[in-house]
Amino acid sequence: MNLADAFQRIRDRLDENGARPETLKLVDTIARQPGVANAQARSLNELVRRLMRTPVAHDNVQIYDDLAVLDEQLSRASSEAAAQRAAEDSKPLPKSKKYYKTLKARDKKPGL
Repeated sequence: MNLADAFQRIRDRLDENGARPETLKLVDTIARQPGVANAQARSLNELVRRLMRTPVAHDNVQIYDDLAVLDEQLSRASSEAAAQRAAEDSKPLPKSKKYYKTLKARDKKPGL
């Protein structure tokens, strides 16, 4: 995912959560850094955790708290999605046509 888009999504989520203006300013400041437009991000969780490690977040407890709330929400959503994928993966897959042909051919063979 593009880093600029990821920061925009983080900012939108923070805004929905009613984050303080200082937190939004931090995200905006980092999003305007050179090279952000061309960079890639692995996940929103990773970016939020990196934001939590910035000196600004360490100096201001309210910024850290806003980011911690978002980190918890993203972690919960991630674990729910992983559980849903695991449930879908555990469903039995339908057998292939070849399986049924082999089964039919085996049943037609005379018994010993």
